[in-house]
Amino acid sequence: MGRWGAAALLFLAVICSPRVLAAGKEVQEPGVVRATLKNGLRVVIVQNKLAPVVTTEVNYLVGSNEAPDGFPGMAHAQEHMMFRGSPALSADQLADITAAMGGDFDADTQQTVTQYFFTVPAEDLDLALHIEADRMSGVLDTEELWKEERGAIEQEVAQDLSNPQYVFYTKLLEAMFKGTPYAHDALGTRPSFDKTTGAMLHQFYDSWYAPNNAVFVIVGNVNPQATLKEVERLFGSIPAKKIPARPEVKLEPVQPETLDLTTDLPYGLAIVSFRMPGSDSPDYAAGQVLSDVLSSQRWNLYGLVPQGKALYAGFQLSALPKAGLGFAVAVFPKGADAADLVKEVKGILAEAAEKGLPADLVEAAKRQELADSELQKNSVSGLAGAWSQALAVEGRTSPDDDVRAMEKVSAADVDRVAKQVLDQGHAVVAILTPQPSGKPLSPKGFGGKESFAPKNPKAVTLPDWAEKALGRLAVPASVVNPVVTTLPNGLKLIVQPESISDTVTVFGQIKNQPDIETPKGQEGVDQVLDQLFSFGTTNLDRLAFQKALDDIGAKESAGTSFSVEALAGHFDRAVQLLADNELNPALPEQAFTIMQAQTARSVAGLLQSPFYLAGRALDAALFPKDDPSLREATPQTVSSLTLQAVKEYYAKVFRPDLTTIVVMGKVTPEEAKAAVEKYFGGWKASGPKPETILPAVPPNKPSSTVVPDSSRVQDEVTLAETLGLDRSNPDYYALELGNHVLGGAFYATRLYRDLREKGGLVYTVSSTFDVGQKRSVYQVRYGCDPPNVSKAQAMVVHELASMCSAPVTPVELQKAKALVLREIPLSESSVGSIAHGLIYRSSHDLPLDEPTLAAHKYLALTAPQIQAAYAKWVRPDGLVRVTQGPEPK
Repeated sequence: MGRWGAAALLFLAVICSPRVLAAGKEVQEPGVVRATLKNGLRVVIVQNKLAPVVTTEVNYLVGSNEAPDGFPGMAHAQEHMMFRGSPALSADQLADITAAMGGDFDADTQQTVTQYFFTVPAEDLDLALHIEADRMSGVLDTEELWKEERGAIEQEVAQDLSNPQYVFYTKLLEAMFKGTPYAHDALGTRPSFDKTTGAMLHQFYDSWYAPNNAVFVIVGNVNPQATLKEVERLFGSIPAKKIPARPEVKLEPVQPETLDLTTDLPYGLAIVSFRMPGSDSPDYAAGQVLSDVLSSQRWNLYGLVPQGKALYAGFQLSALPKAGLGFAVAVFPKGADAADLVKEVKGILAEAAEKGLPADLVEAAKRQELADSELQKNSVSGLAGAWSQALAVEGRTSPDDDVRAMEKVSAADVDRVAKQVLDQGHAVVAILTPQPSGKPLSPKGFGGKESFAPKNPKAVTLPDWAEKALGRLAVPASVVNPVVTTLPNGLKLIVQPESISDTVTVFGQIKNQPDIETPKGQEGVDQVLDQLFSFGTTNLDRLAFQKALDDIGAKESAGTSFSVEALAGHFDRAVQLLADNELNPALPEQAFTIMQAQTARSVAGLLQSPFYLAGRALDAALFPKDDPSLREATPQTVSSLTLQAVKEYYAKVFRPDLTTIVVMGKVTPEEAKAAVEKYFGGWKASGPKPETILPAVPPNKPSSTVVPDSSRVQDEVTLAETLGLDRSNPDYYALELGNHVLGGAFYATRLYRDLREKGGLVYTVSSTFDVGQKRSVYQVRYGCDPPNVSKAQAMVVHELASMCSAPVTPVELQKAKALVLREIPLSESSVGSIAHGLIYRSSHDLPLDEPTLAAHKYLALTAPQIQAAYAKWVRPDGLVRVTQGPEPK
């Protein structure tokens, strides 16, 4: 559950009134059924047959804008409490049901909307509908339940306030939208949550959570008409409510301001921000195209990168109804002159406002938007998100509305909007300067000695509508049936035709391991090479290559992991361009000199960053001193590189007999093979294959390390240990099934129940087995207040010891099997997840149908077998602990 998009800084807009339809009436769109029930609930059902999966998204049209004065996180708190039960469904019942459906659920709160997501096997759609109908009918919001949840949400506050980029985001909102509801996001504050009561939350729910204040989007492999009838049956009797008036947004001119902040990132950020047209504005489409043009790799802002003046540069836009937020961002290495970079960025933007932008870049941006709209269909949950964004956030009738609007945008429209919004007199500038971490500390005490063993929970009785459905334990049918070919040069080609969209996507992976393949003294050569792929090919220089991609609306990346996605009609040209970049990179001398210097400066900052030092401390605690994974690039090793060394590394690592390519989309196996063979068939390997698998390692010794990070108020904690098995060991499946008892499904699993639901110590906790071909690591991660680090660790150790000493209960075993079996179809719910699964299995020498084979093994496993595997391989007293942040108290 979350409230803000840290990576993309997505700001979402309030809904306008879309067309309203009588219950059961259908708009004539292929595979789409729309209806408005008599109680006002708007429903859109979109058929997508990519996989036997369905995503439901309930969008309540309420967010932080509607929070009472002094309680900015009220909507966010209510989002949390929706998982604490309703009159018809307790929190334990909800947790068990969601876990058994595959555990793929979430929620988020933004300024104008609160969203609840489920992605489930299509056969379990009825369960998701029951849950959402129960929660729309009522909620508990008792004082006792709020007291339990308060600890978790306050940990979320601590987590975000430990992120300097989030702190910047809050300051930017305040500067851009001062005096309006947009001036704060949905997170909330600890003091306000301490004053919040269950009764206040219930009143907020009663005011805003209603069918006539919601949009329900359902996307997946469903019968739309039958699904609509079930929605009417379950939701139709929920009464409508009178919705309160919404707060007005009265914008004042932006006052120019400069924000000077620090960051724990290994690099700095120079940002110039402007107020942009909101989603209500007739200039919204032109603003979107403007943002795309400003981000083009053929325009001057990105041109700072090949000039060596920035590590990255681009432009981002997000919109609320009455105004948007656009900002140019340039990334600089530690020690660079940020003020000069800001000056460069402002000059480039001023030139765009004064002289306008190239018309061919405007047309390229429009082509890319058209391709992106088609590519949205390649993910069930992604398509549901696009429909929710369009209907519930922007007030459109379909995701296509924005695309149609952008098709009408002219170069003159873009120039006019640029002149209007890129106003330096109303810009907010921000500089985030990287700060180093202190040296890692190794406290004498190790913690984990306190005992906080929770009592074993009682079995939960499920409602009749859930009991029978969740009792089904069967091997799910897979929709993945690829055609596999090995070309004469050793390249493995895997083709999975899909007709869900008019696109084709190519994914590739070269099996490699820089820690082994890099010559001694040349650490960092792989990083420099990776930067050089963006400088074009021996046939097309950087700008010409990017123009060729723009001409067909394609997105491409090259390296040891490579890909291209394009409309199906441009498949052959897209593969040609991908192969040209992958097999014939230009590697120009001037670009090498610039990228070498940039990489050396980046590495210097990275070596001092808390994030890197925490990862380094973890590896040093787990692996022997001479382990290849402990090699590191330094400014000295990077600065000593030659272009010839880069070319030799490329020749050694990039070879077809270590490469897998997956082609998915509207293409036949024959067409895919012809294109790949035409453009990749001439690729040859020379010499013996290099070693790419890290060696086995001995068991680690327990230890504790603290990496100081002055930007954090919350500690980020990693517990880990090496394991003696590899991926071929049959105990792998017992460990994985047992891990579905430990974590991965919210309150239905032990660690979430102990550390969050009952203890309120953490916001999230993860438990993972990374089992490789020769070495393996078990890892638990959580964030908590410094005084609770050892308390939480003790709970983890207790649960691990319990897994080793006693069989899991029959109820836990049943839930774990239901969860792991349903995760299999969910892993096939997008083109990307299918392709990456195929590449992973191919590169790890696993059968391509391994998920189906695994399902049979999971079904046959017993509780004693799980206990035996944990007792054999897991060492509860062998964990290393690395803490990033304040020293635990």
